[in-house]
Amino acid sequence: MSVSGLPPYDDANIFARILRGEIPCTKVAESEHALAFRDINPQAPVHVLVIPKGRYVSAADFCATAPEAQVAGFWRLVAEVAKAEGLEARGYRLLTNMGDEGGQEVPHFHVHIFGGRRLGRMVPQM
Repeated sequence: MSVSGLPPYDDANIFARILRGEIPCTKVAESEHALAFRDINPQAPVHVLVIPKGRYVSAADFCATAPEAQVAGFWRLVAEVAKAEGLEARGYRLLTNMGDEGGQEVPHFHVHIFGGRRLGRMVPQM
């Protein structure tokens, strides 16, 4: 098991393959610490994924095992992309899913940046 209690990192996941250049992406931005690219199935007018460069399953795994410079560099790229996409003034949403109950589909830590329209409630009231 990984640090977070999730399954071990799978080097065959789609984001690992994108990082290795085996699968193309529509790159938005890149730094030494992270890669940002457009989602192939966008859920908002702006839908960008930001992934750290490394083998991290979840936020807990990333924060526990990544060097501090990478953690800071990853979040800086998230903020830079949101600003470059023109989302700062109108607002935007950051979303990351962890594990089965959280809806994580790709076992590589990543953040979704959504914007470009009014976003409704994220979780329905119970």
